[in-house]
Amino acid sequence: MGPTVIARLFAGRVHYAWVVLAVMFVVILSSVGVRATPGVLIVPLQQAFGWNAAVISGAISLNILLFGLVGPFAAGLIQTIGLKQTVLCSMALLVIGAGSSAFVTQIWQLYLTWGVLVGLGSGAGMVGLATAIANRWFVHRRGLVVGLLTASNASGQLVFLPLLASLVVSHTWHIVPLVVAGVILALIPVVLLMLPESPASIGLGPFGSSEIVELPPIAGNPFAIAIAGLMRGARSMDFWLLFGTFAVCGFSTNGLVATHLIPFCMDHGIPEVSAAGLLAAMGIFDLIGTTMSGYLTDRFDSRILLFWYYGLRGLSLVVLPFTNFNIVALSIFAVFYGLDWVATVPPTVTLTNEVFGKKDAPVIVSWIVAGHQIGGALAAFGAGETRYLAGSYVPAFVASGAACLMAALMVLRIARGRVALAAAE
Repeated sequence: MGPTVIARLFAGRVHYAWVVLAVMFVVILSSVGVRATPGVLIVPLQQAFGWNAAVISGAISLNILLFGLVGPFAAGLIQTIGLKQTVLCSMALLVIGAGSSAFVTQIWQLYLTWGVLVGLGSGAGMVGLATAIANRWFVHRRGLVVGLLTASNASGQLVFLPLLASLVVSHTWHIVPLVVAGVILALIPVVLLMLPESPASIGLGPFGSSEIVELPPIAGNPFAIAIAGLMRGARSMDFWLLFGTFAVCGFSTNGLVATHLIPFCMDHGIPEVSAAGLLAAMGIFDLIGTTMSGYLTDRFDSRILLFWYYGLRGLSLVVLPFTNFNIVALSIFAVFYGLDWVATVPPTVTLTNEVFGKKDAPVIVSWIVAGHQIGGALAAFGAGETRYLAGSYVPAFVASGAACLMAALMVLRIARGRVALAAAE
């Protein structure tokens, strides 16, 4: 029993590329959900050990940073040990890191488990993996596929939070990491049974083509592949525009809102479970928004889409701190912000493919996503420091909104030379 046998069960009914997409959607959703779990643990850890928000945010910041920096090397690892082995290795790290974090008693142990092990393990579920799946398994609908897998990446950080918060309230914080570790452990057999290395390995062409394309021989050093991709990208101004604007994306999403919206709401007297429900609602709307963004990316100019995504997000972040945090204001914010959460990813990946080509895109886009996580790490740590020193999250949210408005202008300059050349033709 394995991928080849299961593929035969679907023969004539549905192309197996869609089965692979479904499997990876669930795996990424769950894996990234593990990474986001500390968002519900900030206040319980403060109460249990007396650690302040800034110290705990430091561990989360390390988690987010490694989550991004490991992405390019994971993309290189896919080219050396294979897609399936890379996914399984990342899942093993998540099980070890999350499971052992239930027993921490010292702050360095929190940094080691949630900061290092979970950060490294969840990094393989980044956009580079989504790009590799889309490019390897699909000829048509790549924008939609990247949108779906990206939606699972972002929504995984949000949709499980109400359940985890309720576990903290009804039991103890120790149960939360054990639950998320158990979920990942249960998914490992699914990957073993249902994830082939490529369409050719089960005798298929990618979706949209009948041609069976063998993968190039597995060779090379993942570190060399990752660094070579960085060197190629670094010579291009388009790379730095993509890197900088995507850093703003991280600065305004997983680093700020996913990490600090719950304690920000608690500052306004909103219970933790209710605040977690707000983030979960964002996760549901993110599934819709990012999938729709993938659909739009297949049909419209990615630069224009990014302009509107960043601009509208910036305005919402500037306005939120000056609302009265009632149910109406927060509900509107959850819907609006959820639709825009990582709608930026499909057009960003499309522009990377356009500028650098399909072969190098998974590694180069992973470096661009590293910028996203650097921005997220800065926001996670900076917002915690701001709350600790100023007693308020307001300056952090306003600064993030202003950065989004600047990013909205920057994206219009990406690949301008190619746009001018296309217009001339």
